[in-house]
Amino acid sequence: MSLLLFSSAYAQDASEKSKPRIVARYSDNGIVSREGLEKLKIYQYQQANGVTVFTDKAPVSNSYQILLYDCFACRPDSTIDWNGIRLFTANYDAVITHAAHKHQLDPALIRAVIHAESAFNARAVSRTGAMGLMQLMPNTAKEMGVANAFLPEENILGGSRYLAQMLKQFNGDVALACAAYNAGPTTVVQYNGIPPYPETQAYVERVKILLKRYREQAGA
Repeated sequence: MSLLLFSSAYAQDASEKSKPRIVARYSDNGIVSREGLEKLKIYQYQQANGVTVFTDKAPVSNSYQILLYDCFACRPDSTIDWNGIRLFTANYDAVITHAAHKHQLDPALIRAVIHAESAFNARAVSRTGAMGLMQLMPNTAKEMGVANAFLPEENILGGSRYLAQMLKQFNGDVALACAAYNAGPTTVVQYNGIPPYPETQAYVERVKILLKRYREQAGA
């Protein structure tokens, strides 16, 4: 199965030469890479000849923009083996330890949420505008005192602070706190539990799997 990003081209006849050309690239490997990471990023960049390109492969140039990155663990139809997917056991260890201590959280929970949100991609941007490792929405980032959500330390500290707030609001219930982190606390209150959204239900279940595995790794 190949991933069609999208394509749009402007005619290049004499009357439209001033309009920009846009092309798209296709993935040859489907939506899942060899490492089990779903290819949900769309990169936009401009070539030297002025052509704007959209592709699911990171450009060699640093001058690009990520347009789309869905929550890593939110796809109900995901084919990833969540009990076997490679864990990120050492990434940002000092920052996660600091955030866990500061906000009285289990480091394994922070790591599980980061994995579920972005697969540890510090530059991830969702279609709704969520940013960075813990996928902070702009308003949430601002409320949590995060000036730059793409800086790992700021993102992890801000996301951990928000996660701690959700845990406090829902009396330490990890499943409800994660549901609130994903769908918003108002929605969890409205449904008096995990909302009946397939994406949120999948997310919560996968965070629980990842949490268990990260705890096991920490205790090994």
